[in-house]
Amino acid sequence: MKRHSVLAVVLCLPIVLFGGTCVVQDILFGINVEGRLKRAADANSVELAIQEMDAVVTYLEVNHMTGGYTSILYRTPDEDVGFWYQNLKSALEELKRVRPETTPLERTNILMKLMETLIDSGENGKSIITIPRGIAVFPHNTLYCLWAILGGITAIVGVVQAFLKSI
Repeated sequence: MKRHSVLAVVLCLPIVLFGGTCVVQDILFGINVEGRLKRAADANSVELAIQEMDAVVTYLEVNHMTGGYTSILYRTPDEDVGFWYQNLKSALEELKRVRPETTPLERTNILMKLMETLIDSGENGKSIITIPRGIAVFPHNTLYCLWAILGGITAIVGVVQAFLKSI
């Protein structure tokens, strides 16, 4: 392999590593938060919903996902992590207030309210879990953005350099 080809590969590594890291972060978030929120929304008993919601809230707290915005340049309400976290925590507290003497109708109403809190209607009526955009890499969104920009620039330089040397 020629030296310019090796340099091109090395210059492309940051963007490849960036992509791989984003995929891993998205998978981990999907398992620990999105998947559990879906299970909580689908729960047929308050106890199951508490189990899933408790795991989500704990994960968010351990990973410092309790406040701030996922956006980098400007703030929009759909990217407010603090509101989203407080809403989830409030839903969990409401579930925990259910007592043995709570009627089946009241339990059903609480579970329906939880489902409405956790799930939105997406395109074509498809249900989606309510989460802020960009949350999988939160609270490091700015660093990931810089990584993507710098990795993209180095990859372009590497590809252009390899192309020019091959001519």
